Amino acid sequence: MQDIIIEINEEVKKVELPENLVFGRMFTPHMFEMDYDEALGGWHNPRIKKFEDLKLSPAAMVLHYGQAIFEGLKAYKQVDGKVVLFRPEENMKRMNASARRLCMPEFDEGFVLEAMKKLIAIDKDWIPTKPGHALYVRPLMIATDPVLGVRPADNYKFLIILSPVGPYYPEGFKPVPIMATDKYVRAVRKGMGASKAAGNYAGSLLAQREAIAEGYTQVLWLDAIELKYIEEVGTMNIFVRFEDEVATPALEGSILPGITRKSVITVLKDWGYKVAERKIAMQEVIDRYNDKSLLEVFGAGTAAVIAAVSKLKYHDTVLEFSKEEPGELAGKLYEEITGIQYGRIPDRYGWITPVE
Repeated sequence: MQDIIIEINEEVKKVELPENLVFGRMFTPHMFEMDYDEALGGWHNPRIKKFEDLKLSPAAMVLHYGQAIFEGLKAYKQVDGKVVLFRPEENMKRMNASARRLCMPEFDEGFVLEAMKKLIAIDKDWIPTKPGHALYVRPLMIATDPVLGVRPADNYKFLIILSPVGPYYPEGFKPVPIMATDKYVRAVRKGMGASKAAGNYAGSLLAQREAIAEGYTQVLWLDAIELKYIEEVGTMNIFVRFEDEVATPALEGSILPGITRKSVITVLKDWGYKVAERKIAMQEVIDRYNDKSLLEVFGAGTAAVIAAVSKLKYHDTVLEFSKEEPGELAGKLYEEITGIQYGRIPDRYGWITPVE
């Protein structure tokens, strides 16, 4: 791979972050870009440059056939001023897995991670320092061949953009309401569900809009075959704390293998909890809520980290939890994982990667 060309955006004179950052609405002045051309032997021309619009043909294959994948992770400014990433190697592995599934070219994970670190170092002054704030890092890859015809493209563009963000949910760390649906399905085993592909998210929007219209923040998807087992929420993996175990849906190819999910499982086992990765029927959740052996429900994902559930609706049944305070375990997990991310507690797992 060639050396990364760095072109500093001289137009930026001063960093000014708004008091209330809305998630994903603001971007730093630089981005990383590299191109893939099958005829030229693969990835080439890596560069850090001014954040700007892309020049893309209306015939670009991504617009017609959906070869688009992405990742999401965060850079944190720790309490001692160091800038770090949380488990970025896992994001690189998962993005290459998505690339394989969509017949897109894999990339050198170590090279892209180094490029990401260089980009963040250049724009490190854009990392907010308020509690619950961070710099969201979005790598993405798209097919750029200006050709109509259903086949894998020969040309691709890889980008990394950065966005200073506040809490993902407007509620902050307060519990959020979610709604389970069997009206639509998100993904089926052996399909695209385990890939972080753009189309997965487009297919979730109608159900999410309907949930929001009823006063719910996100949709809890059920399995696509039997429409009875819970799978994941639109932006996070789901956990159910019963009296005798903490359960989360097993990775069977229809849900995203979340990195925060993986971290939560490690922490829970370290704390001595029995963790079960298994099928969880919606009816089991309802029955165990009714017999009071269900203690709390929470989600885990990069954007929200940990999000407690305040209520869960399914058809005419509504399971009510605390509206103001997260459950005991969700609160502990949030403090543990964010404590590691922001450097308030030691990183005993080796999850933190320094940027500089």
